[in-house]
Amino acid sequence: MTAQIEIGTDSAGQGICVDVEELLATRLLVQGNSGSGKSHLLRRLLEQTAGLVQQVVIDPEGDFTSLADAFDHIVIDGAAHSVREIEALAGRVRQHRVSVVLALDELEVEQQIRCAALFLSALFDAPREHWYPALVVVDEAQMFAPAAAGELAEDARRMTLSAMTNLMCRGRKRGLAGIVATQRLAKLAKNVAAEASNFLMGRTFLDIDMQRAADLLGMDRRQAERIRDLQRGHFLGLGPAISRRPVAVHIGEVRTGGKNAAEGLMPLPQASGEDLEALLHSELAEEAAKPAPPPPPPQPAADLEQAITARAAEQAQRSESGEHTASDVSSPEDQTPTAPQDNDAALTRVIVELAAEEGAPFQSSAALFRNFAQRCRQQGVPSAHVDMLEFRRLFAFAAAGLHELPQPVRDTIEELSQAVPEDVLAPYLALAVSVARGASAPDEDELARVYGTSSPSRIRRLLEHMERQGLIVVREEFGGGRTIIVVGLEELAGAVNVS
Repeated sequence: MTAQIEIGTDSAGQGICVDVEELLATRLLVQGNSGSGKSHLLRRLLEQTAGLVQQVVIDPEGDFTSLADAFDHIVIDGAAHSVREIEALAGRVRQHRVSVVLALDELEVEQQIRCAALFLSALFDAPREHWYPALVVVDEAQMFAPAAAGELAEDARRMTLSAMTNLMCRGRKRGLAGIVATQRLAKLAKNVAAEASNFLMGRTFLDIDMQRAADLLGMDRRQAERIRDLQRGHFLGLGPAISRRPVAVHIGEVRTGGKNAAEGLMPLPQASGEDLEALLHSELAEEAAKPAPPPPPPQPAADLEQAITARAAEQAQRSESGEHTASDVSSPEDQTPTAPQDNDAALTRVIVELAAEEGAPFQSSAALFRNFAQRCRQQGVPSAHVDMLEFRRLFAFAAAGLHELPQPVRDTIEELSQAVPEDVLAPYLALAVSVARGASAPDEDELARVYGTSSPSRIRRLLEHMERQGLIVVREEFGGGRTIIVVGLEELAGAVNVS
């Protein structure tokens, strides 16, 4: 069974279809000069496949944000988030299979490139259990995969070229199908363009671009002149997902629109020169003296991640009920949010269960985090606001049994732990919990288990290191025992003893 969408019509008015499953396996390259209808083509493709496959749009000009008005897309404002938030959002996008538009129009060019590279890399590095099929559309791809460095910093060029190469060369096995659109093939890195097996070539005038387009379409030099004569919205298509022979395509209508300025002629205002001059200079000094209005507050990353999680729940519920119409989906604001305390309790339960499993402390943080994300998704627990760093701290709390203590004591230990380095947090918490319980300190074997090692000598060196940092005080006894004082918890219980 194949999923076919109609992209447009040929010269005889017959529909030209694109096989979406084949497109996922073979990728697509779109070329066309400015004004050739390239963005219109991408919009038609996105609208027609919106109900069939997840979509991720890298949008440097903010042209595709209107998709959120008619479909399930969520707009991510690249200028409103930090590096870690962008990476976390990309992971949640893959986990929850939500279609998004990464809007970069509020960033400078180099920042656009860095933001897109981080986002694409995080999509590519998602855990194996999140390798769901997705179309990744990159508009103005010559910016993100330049054939030459130009004025771009070398580290930024390497970062973005690596991300685009991974998308086009290795993304298929991870479910990522790249669709790249460029104004000029000559400006696009060859190793990125060469991985596409489907082509839609629009109007172009430069000989070097026409020749490259003709070579990709299997046309001779004389036939390449057709590319120069193409009208706006007309493309030549070729590829296993489109046609085995070059075919002319007139792209069909779209439902949504971009934010481009009006392209037609408009009548000029009818006024005399004096009146127009008065309009320009009236109260000019007063207006210039006014402070610039503050920008609208950005949507917090936590709220955006919650919206992604909510949208994923909507889609899952709709799928179970057999509904597939995008317009029937309610917005995240229409849903009744889960109480924060309920979310915290559910997260704590998941992490405690994970920490209680045999051998869990010996696993890598990345493996534990993937297991945590998968369990949260299976149990419907929102976890988008928990990044890797926060997860490691929560896991250390759970492994030490901090959740079993009374709330005031727990708050005291959590406050003290804020100043504890992450590499010694787990054994520190184990000692602190023992102090709070008034019990004997955990022996070296237990500390080794919490620390994720099987070497008692390493634990002895660890205790010396923690003492040098001022976290604990160790007093050796003549009988061979050891007393450990946890600094800051003396009022709870003076010390814990180790025989």
